[in-house]
Amino acid sequence: MDSELIRNLASIVALSAPLVMASIGETITERAGVVNLSLDGTILLSAMTGFVAAYTSNNVWVGVLAGVAVGAVVALIVAASSIELHQDQVAVGFVLTLLCDELSAFLGQDYTRLPGPSVPYWPIPFLSDIPIIGQIFFTHNVLVYFSLFLIVFVWWWMYRTRPGLALRGIGERPAAAFVRGANVNRLRYLYTLIGGGLVGMAGATYSLSVKLGWSEGHVRGNGWIALAIVIFGGWHPFRVAFGAYLFAALRALSSFMQQLGASVVLVNATPWILMILTLLLVGSGATERLIAISPPGARRFLRGVLRATPPESLGVEFRRE
Repeated sequence: MDSELIRNLASIVALSAPLVMASIGETITERAGVVNLSLDGTILLSAMTGFVAAYTSNNVWVGVLAGVAVGAVVALIVAASSIELHQDQVAVGFVLTLLCDELSAFLGQDYTRLPGPSVPYWPIPFLSDIPIIGQIFFTHNVLVYFSLFLIVFVWWWMYRTRPGLALRGIGERPAAAFVRGANVNRLRYLYTLIGGGLVGMAGATYSLSVKLGWSEGHVRGNGWIALAIVIFGGWHPFRVAFGAYLFAALRALSSFMQQLGASVVLVNATPWILMILTLLLVGSGATERLIAISPPGARRFLRGVLRATPPESLGVEFRRE
């Protein structure tokens, strides 16, 4: 395989890491029945906080932990507003997005465009020497490896363990899960915190690994695309990860087209346009019609690849009678 192509594929894997974290984190949260719409603001605030914490402590891992803490706190506000105060999750999340965006600009203004620490590269011995595969997947840093591990672990947890079954149950039929002994609201708190922490880690990954440093709004928009990827991926970890890598690849292709002289506006809009078209296709029911008219042997495969059904009780408050 051409060395330039291998380098480009490795770059896509690295650039996708924060988007994978944020999308998988929101998948966990929504599988539990909670909608956290604060992703874009959370990523901005955790990117700023992560960079500032790493800059002042001269330790990138302090920055990563600070980003995780920010994401978990914002997610806790979303969960508590819904479970304890019975407020609309979407409205609370949207307000938090705007608040976190403004906070990141205000609190980070003294740290704009400063050189700071970055997560060191750590090629994995032996694995990085494997032709092609090793060069693409095992020549990165710990945060990129964590994003790869996260995909497999979350899939295993959701579909191969009893706690994962409970997670899916509280998002689909919380009353039935409660009858079977699940503490629905406690689990919703737990998984919303975990999902929010991963979103916060995504923000810190941006400022410490992908787009080094901090400047106002320098990762704005990535939270919205992570939310779209969750829908695109049908709330399934593998498909969500594929959506993240696809979007990163489209961005890389856009940059290449721009170098060839294509319109800058059109090039920058291309990934967003394709994502919107995909979401419209999923939401219109066209995928179900495609599955229905397919040959019987292909239906099962297409159903697994194309079906995108949200958790039945997504955004629905659970109250114990």
